[in-house]
Amino acid sequence: MASFTAQDVKKLREMTNVGMMDCKKALTASEGDLDKAVEWLREKGLAAAAKKSGRIAAEGAVTAQVENGVGAILEINCETDFAANAAPFKEFLNDVAKAVLENQPADVDALMACPYPGAGKSIAEAIPDKVLVIGENLKIRRFAIYNTGVTVPYVHMGGRIGVLVNMTVEGIEPDAVTELGKDLCMQAAAMNPSFCDKSDVDEATMAKEKEIQMALALNENAASAKPKPQNIIEKMVMGRLGKFYEENCLMQMEFVKEKGVSVEQHVATVAKELGGKIHVNSFIRYEKGEGIEKKSEDFAAEVAAQIAGAKAQ
Repeated sequence: MASFTAQDVKKLREMTNVGMMDCKKALTASEGDLDKAVEWLREKGLAAAAKKSGRIAAEGAVTAQVENGVGAILEINCETDFAANAAPFKEFLNDVAKAVLENQPADVDALMACPYPGAGKSIAEAIPDKVLVIGENLKIRRFAIYNTGVTVPYVHMGGRIGVLVNMTVEGIEPDAVTELGKDLCMQAAAMNPSFCDKSDVDEATMAKEKEIQMALALNENAASAKPKPQNIIEKMVMGRLGKFYEENCLMQMEFVKEKGVSVEQHVATVAKELGGKIHVNSFIRYEKGEGIEKKSEDFAAEVAAQIAGAKAQ
């Protein structure tokens, strides 16, 4: 008997938007392995590709800022949305972002040893004081830095999502690509791509995607009144792999502001209009709380009850 919990069913449901009983079947078939369960659901045509992040479940905020050519994105978590929206937390978030930009530390541990702006003490030493003021536990979760090229920041919904887009620009003033950068940031914020460009997709990911699409195509073919020959099935699979790029890679996505035009085509058009070259190197997208779950005992109990009921039938 496969071993999995009600929380596993809940998590799979959040990852795939598939019904609870189908999630239970998938976990049973995959012996409780979440990644394999997602693949099982996709092969059955019940789920699309799951995004890397799960449901947002932690409070706090994300900020993205650029100063003196350095871009930084930062997430800090607290316990409630009320505290996250209050001035003391926002001040703390901006102060830590300033420390990141000024010191460019290697990781969170190094950041904790950096000076807290205007406090005469380190960030680690300042946090207990901030906890007293804000009234909640605070956790500096993660940050990232771009210190080369042209970086454009964007913050969505008051800190729910933050994005940095980094570009290499030739023959064009950096300020001239700010609008383009904002558009790319908003696209990344809205569509949550997994990769910047199709060239960034690793061979293992594509091999697994091809395996999933082949299984799905064969299942569809087996259920069809007019089965297709193998060579047609293989062409279908290749077409679906192209669709994978369009759905998961920022540069191959349709540009949200212009139907029928990909992001890479739009970037090329802007570069031509400005008389230079623009290469989008990468982007970083943070969504507050992604991958962190709050307890949801009532929902878990509901799932458990449904599983128990199904076993009894």
